[in-house]
Amino acid sequence: MEITWYGQTCFRLSERGLATVVTDPYPPDVGLALPRTRADIVTVSYDDPQCRYTAGVRGPSKLLDGPGEYEIGGVFVTGIATFADGKRGALRGLNTVFAFDFGGLNVCHLGRLGHVPTQSQVEGLGTVNILLVPVGDGGSLTPARASEAISLFEPSLVIPMYYKVRGLKGSLGTLGRFLKEMGLEKVSSQEVLQISRTSLSEETQVVVLQPKQRSGG
Repeated sequence: MEITWYGQTCFRLSERGLATVVTDPYPPDVGLALPRTRADIVTVSYDDPQCRYTAGVRGPSKLLDGPGEYEIGGVFVTGIATFADGKRGALRGLNTVFAFDFGGLNVCHLGRLGHVPTQSQVEGLGTVNILLVPVGDGGSLTPARASEAISLFEPSLVIPMYYKVRGLKGSLGTLGRFLKEMGLEKVSSQEVLQISRTSLSEETQVVVLQPKQRSGG
């Protein structure tokens, strides 16, 4: 399958013959230029304009913005309710964590998760092969809490998201802080991740993606 990061918590997940997913599309006012893309499924993890700019995605698309179990275009989607802060939603409300099963390759998108998930929440998402995790704080996970969450999921691959990148307005922590927390000096970045179930490693690896932006934006 192919995984592309557009910045923030926005990804495009695609696999030949299966539905294409776009997560948390953001509006232009965040300072980044969302590429023009098409999706069969659009998920919104957190009820905020920065996560639900559905006008930026061409369809027709099925919108998923809450917990539940869904099967769309051969992709099995599980959404579970979590909180967008560490005070049981008292500060920032609810967040939905989504897991996408692409023919046995399970990708979990933590959205704007603001706390370390419980064991039952982790188990409810099944075996996670690829974990998309916020690492720049900003109300969501700090690097330390992101590391703790990763240890609970034990994924093969970790892709960090929601951290400071060039052009982004607002205040988020740097990728370097998270890499240091994970005991990594530096990780080379790539534009798009091409991955298959057979190429997954047993030990957790961190993959850094470059945020793809619209040409001229």
